[in-house]
Amino acid sequence: MSDFKATQPQTYHAILEALNHLINVVAKLRSPDGGCPWDLAQTPQTLIPYVIEEAYEVVHAIRSENQTAIVEELGDLLLQVVLQSQIAQDNGDFSLQEVAEGITNKLIRRHPHVFGDVTVENSEEVRQNWDKIKAQEKGEKLEMAQLLSRKLDRYHRTLPPLMASSKISVKAAKAGFEWENIDGVWGKFSEELTEFKESLESGDKVHQQSELGDLLFTIVNIARWYDLDASEALSGTNERFIQRLSIMEKFAESPLTDYSLEELEKLWQKAKKELNQ
Repeated sequence: MSDFKATQPQTYHAILEALNHLINVVAKLRSPDGGCPWDLAQTPQTLIPYVIEEAYEVVHAIRSENQTAIVEELGDLLLQVVLQSQIAQDNGDFSLQEVAEGITNKLIRRHPHVFGDVTVENSEEVRQNWDKIKAQEKGEKLEMAQLLSRKLDRYHRTLPPLMASSKISVKAAKAGFEWENIDGVWGKFSEELTEFKESLESGDKVHQQSELGDLLFTIVNIARWYDLDASEALSGTNERFIQRLSIMEKFAESPLTDYSLEELEKLWQKAKKELNQ
C-alpha cells in the first residue's frame, strides 16, 4: 500500500475522498435527525435480497462488458457493504473500519509469498497454502478442513442453489462419485423423472419438493457431462423469454392479458421469428 501511495498520491487521495463522501452520505441517510425513513427502517436481514440482487447485477454488467454499467453496479454493491456496516455501527456491533481491516489482514496472512518470505512455484501452491492457513485460522486440522463433505457444504451454504449444484457435481465426480458413461446419467434422469411424476400424485408437498430437487440435480449432471453451464443456460432462457415478451408487447394493440391463449401463441411465434432473424 505504501508503494501505491508513493507512486499515485493524487489518485490515492481522490479515492479516499470519494469513499469518505459515500460513508458520510450513508451516515446521513441513517441519521435519526433528518435521515431517510426507508434507510432508517432497514435491518441486516431486510437488506439480504438487495445484496444478492446487486451481486448478480455486477455479474451481468461484467458479462456485458459495458464499462459504464460495471462502474454503476459496483457502486450499488459497495453501497450494500457500507450500509450494512453503518447499521452494525448504529447497533454497536462493528464498523466499516473493522470490515476493511479484517479483509486487509486476511489477505496479508494468506499471501505469505507476497508479504512474507514463503516461496511458491505456481498458483496450485498458492491455493494449498491458502487452505492450510485458513484451517489454522479456524482452529481446524487441515485433514478435517479438506474433507469432501466440508467443501460441498460450503458451496451449499454460500452459493445460489443451481450454481451450488454444479460445483457439488464437479467435486463429487472428481472424488469418484461418477457414472461410467453418459448412458448411466440418462438412465438416472429417466428414473428421477418417473419418481417425480409419481410424487405429484401423492399430494405430499415435502416429497414432491424432494423429488423435484433430485430431478434438477440430475439435469445439472447431464449438463456437466456435455460441458455445459446449467446456470448460464437457464439465464439465457430467462433472457430470451423476456425478449420475446417484449416483442409481443410491441406487436400487441392492448395488454397481453386481453388476449386469448391462441392469440398469445400467435404473438409468441411472431416474436420468436423476429428474434431469430
